[in-house]
Amino acid sequence: MIPTSFDYVRAESLRDALKVLSDGDGSKVIAGGHSLLPIMKFRLAQPPRLVDISRLEELKGIADKGRGARIGAGTTYRELLESELLRERFPIIGEATRTIGDLQVRNRGTIGGSLAHADPVSDMPAVMLALDATFNLRSKRGRRSVKAREFFQGAFTTALAEDELLTEIILPRLPTGAGTTYLSHDHPASGYAIVGAAVVALTGVGEIAYLLRSADGLIGSTGEPDVIAKVAGEATTGVEVNGDIYAPAEYRRHLATVITRRALETALERAG
Repeated sequence: MIPTSFDYVRAESLRDALKVLSDGDGSKVIAGGHSLLPIMKFRLAQPPRLVDISRLEELKGIADKGRGARIGAGTTYRELLESELLRERFPIIGEATRTIGDLQVRNRGTIGGSLAHADPVSDMPAVMLALDATFNLRSKRGRRSVKAREFFQGAFTTALAEDELLTEIILPRLPTGAGTTYLSHDHPASGYAIVGAAVVALTGVGEIAYLLRSADGLIGSTGEPDVIAKVAGEATTGVEVNGDIYAPAEYRRHLATVITRRALETALERAG
């Protein structure tokens, strides 16, 4: 398929990009392009203009932030995998990133692009929910911060306004001795998660990644097998489970229980 015609602008600075977005003409930003370009080819998206932000150093980098971390939205998956700081403090990010796409996708795709795209089967939204991330947004009108749990609002829908840009992700320090993991059952052809579990957050199950309502059942326990089984068994409570050609709803519900249980058991083993 061939996309409809569009104008192209390479932003020279963050201010330049925000100025273009403030026009309100439906322009879309592009960095890696692995999510946007395919849907443009199918004409599911027909933006009149693309704003290339791939060279903006202001949106790149991984740095210490109060024993947590600050990740620029333009940071590529490869850079996430190469970060010693993330390996030390947030190994769950590397676990999730290693399963994303192929080498070419990881070299060009960005964490900000994935989060802003909000694909229901994307790995990273669940990880951000589990880590209680905060997303910093910018527009010509100003700045604001949105918690991950408030950012994802539906399939391919987020709290981002048309003139806003996700600029950075802030991860708070994990509690001492916390154990984390990311496990997923992926479709063998696409590599997308049919179900993925970032311990207490799931992706691929419903319209958006979500925090387990049943996770409160872990409070006050030491992770006894019956407690974990109960929490995992209620992993899809209150969620409208998707069914499609890859996995009927009942199969996906079963996978959610199995993967959640395994993720909880692994995280418990890793807890110091």
